[in-house]
This record gives sequence, structure tokens and C-alpha cells, in this order.
Amino acid sequence: MNDRNALTLDRRAVVAALLEEPGDLLVVTALGSVTYDAGAAGDRPQNFYLWGAMGGTAMIGLGLALAQPDRRVLVLTGDGDMLMGLGSLATIAAARPPNLAIAVLDNAAFGETGAQPSHTGFGTDLAAVAAACGWAATTTASSMAEVAALRPRLRHEMLFAVIRISPAEVPRYLPPRNGAHLSDRFRRALGLPEA
Repeated sequence: MNDRNALTLDRRAVVAALLEEPGDLLVVTALGSVTYDAGAAGDRPQNFYLWGAMGGTAMIGLGLALAQPDRRVLVLTGDGDMLMGLGSLATIAAARPPNLAIAVLDNAAFGETGAQPSHTGFGTDLAAVAAACGWAATTTASSMAEVAALRPRLRHEMLFAVIRISPAEVPRYLPPRNGAHLSDRFRRALGLPEA
């Protein structure tokens, strides 16, 4: 169970650390806070922000990893989005894409709908769920030293990581929201023609 008072990591600092020197890393972000933080860390064409599709972030990451096997894909999501898409953990584990990693920012709250406590605050351990679904490598981080150690692993392993962050709100940074623009620039970053 997550004790919300023990969750102290600043989510913006966590995402900035994870996305430091991203190179050609493809990043798929869930709606809300994770998207704000990825944009604040540096808006770039290789970031694919989901402004909707709650619960679908991991599956979009899987599709991208399968379609682009020579590129690294990092899914950045929150506990609420991951809880809504739990079935994706089994599907991804079965597919075993070596170029995909998932980092879940777990604040034990549904931040976009009023900060109601999420299931992780009542005992759901997402890393244990992923392991039970067949993920060979799972981990949980609750310090910035652990986050720093995660960055190279997220770039080289099929890894499911839960990062325990503070539920505190930080000022929003809004990256582009136009879906057609985001899709076109992401396709260009992949070297594909515009739709």
C-alpha cells in the first residue's frame, strides 16, 4: 500500500531525469500530468502525447515498438492510466518487444479527475501485477538515486518500472495539443510520409 504522505518525489524532476539526453528515443505519454512533464522536459517531435485514450498508452507503445523494432520506445504513464489498461501488461509480456520499456509515475491518485485515491493507494502493486503477467524485469523506485539508475535500464531493457511520486500539483506546461500536428510531426520524426 502506498502511504500518500511518504510519496515525496517531484514528478517534474523525475520525468526530466528520465528524459535527459533522449537522443532518438521515442516517448509515448499518457494524458495529463505525464504529458505536461514530458513537454516541460523538452518538447520534441519524438514525443507522442496522448491527450485522450485513457488506458491505451501502453498498447500504443507496444504497436510503435513492433512497427519500429530498431528504435527504443519509452511509455511514460500514470497509475490511473495503467490501472485502466491492466490487460495490456499481459499482451506486452506475451509479445516481448525488447525495445519497449514502461515507466509508471505512481502518486496513488487519479490526478486529472480530482486527486481521488487510486487503487495503488489501497494496496495494488503494479510492479507485482506486471511480474505476474510475465514481465521478466520489474522494479520500483522511490528515490532520485533510484530514478537515475533507471534511466539507462529504460533505454536498454524490456523493463516495467513504477516510480513513487508525490501527489502534489505542479504548474502545468502544455505542449502542443493539435492531434493532426502531433501525428504528422511524429511520422516525420520516424521518417514516414505525412498521412
